[in-house]
Amino acid sequence: MPHAPNATPIVALAFVGSLYLGRRWSIILPLMALLLSDLLIGFYDWRIMFSVYGSFALIGFLSWICRKYNSFLSTGVTVITGSLLFFLLTNTAVWLFSPWYEKSISGLLYAYELGLPFLRNMLTGDIVYTLVLIGVFEVAFALSRVKVFSVKTA
Repeated sequence: MPHAPNATPIVALAFVGSLYLGRRWSIILPLMALLLSDLLIGFYDWRIMFSVYGSFALIGFLSWICRKYNSFLSTGVTVITGSLLFFLLTNTAVWLFSPWYEKSISGLLYAYELGLPFLRNMLTGDIVYTLVLIGVFEVAFALSRVKVFSVKTA
């Protein structure tokens, strides 16, 4: 499905997995989604790929904080923290393992600078998708507790 680069529901899957399905799903769901998309789109340098998969696994572990504290604030802070960690880890890996950047502090800073539009897209996508998916689950649970139809017995 067409989308802005890095604006995906992968982080939201980690949070929904943790909050509603159990801790292990906060890691399994995002990694399976990544693997399926890589099977379709194609694989790339294994070292950079490891940083991407590792970042999402770390975000899955971060989502456990939301499960423990289960508040809007803890979810918001950890979603934003996850996006920032992903940005730092993956851009560092691209700087380190690709030939695109000078291997110096200025090269690393340049990699971060060029990654800023992707960070913006990821933050936006992570916040929106997480709100939407959590909202869908909450509405579904609320509706399941409400008697939509009353059955009269004779």
